[in-house]
Order: sequence, then C-alpha cells, then structure tokens
Amino acid sequence: MTRVVLDTNVVVSALLARHGNEAQVLRLLFTGVLQPCVSEAVLAEYTSVLRRRKFKNLSRIVIGDVLMELSRGHFVRTEHTLAISPDPSDNRFLECAEASNADFLVTGNKRHFPAVWKKTKIVKARELLEAIL
Repeated sequence: MTRVVLDTNVVVSALLARHGNEAQVLRLLFTGVLQPCVSEAVLAEYTSVLRRRKFKNLSRIVIGDVLMELSRGHFVRTEHTLAISPDPSDNRFLECAEASNADFLVTGNKRHFPAVWKKTKIVKARELLEAIL
C-alpha cells in the first residue's frame, strides 16, 4: 500500500473543494487505496488549523470524521527534529515522512520542501494521482 503524509493545506483544500484533486486523495485514503502516515505533531497541526475561526463554516462532524480517519493511519514517533523548511511547521511533516518511510508527502506548497526527502517524493495532489492511478 502506498504510504502518504498529507500537509495540512491538502486536508483543508479537500474539505473546502470536495471535487478537487485534494478531495480525491482524501477519498483514496478513506477507501484504503492510500495509507495515511501521521505523528503526534502532524495530528496536532491538523486539529489546530481545522479548529480556526476562519473554518467555522465547515461541518464539525465532517472535520471530526476526517481527523478520526487520519488518526487511524500509520502512527509514528519521530526520532529527531529537522530544520529543512523555512516554515518550522512544515518540518514536522518531513519528520513524519522520514519516520514512516512514506512514499509521498502531498502538499499544495512545494516551494517550502525539497523535491525529495530520504525516500519520500514531495508532490502536489495532482502529481500523486498521476503517479498512482
């Protein structure tokens, strides 16, 4: 099974645009085609961002379901702290990808990430879909 780490912007985009590439990636997670990889820091980031006031129009039930499904993924404990990305929170996703040996890290903001980290390819949702479908 293909292991993926989702950047928070992918999860948010999936919830805001239910017919976009990000939403399709999320559906593939929920149907077992993709295995989400998460860490405590990644889950905390998802929860913190999705509870922001600007997302108050999103269904709390849907957010809860998405968070629950993501938390059922491959849970890892990260071994060390990285400082690769200029955005410190993005480093938590790289740490998770490294600890889980993820195949892909999916983000809407590739400029904050290297093209590849260890064995993990950094891709946009469209690129992931092209690679696996």
